[in-house]
Amino acid sequence: MSSQFVIGLAGQAVYTVLKVSAPMLIIALVVGLVISIFQATTQIQEQTLAFVPKIVAVLLALLLFGPWMLTTLVDFTYGILNNLSQYIG
Repeated sequence: MSSQFVIGLAGQAVYTVLKVSAPMLIIALVVGLVISIFQATTQIQEQTLAFVPKIVAVLLALLLFGPWMLTTLVDFTYGILNNLSQYIG
């Protein structure tokens, strides 16, 4: 195993983590922004008002994108195991 392979594998791992977590992060960001705008316009400064909709939105995103996320992670793991079998020996 060369250092080039390990660096490439680490780069692929970071990219995969970003790709898998992006839908939930974007949805949480959008919901948080909408709640913040609502709080600013109505002058309701309740701290817990922002957390419950974000949690619900992330849970729904997890249910919606869960199969795709699992497939992406399984494909990445399968690729790692296939590449490692070539370099071990």
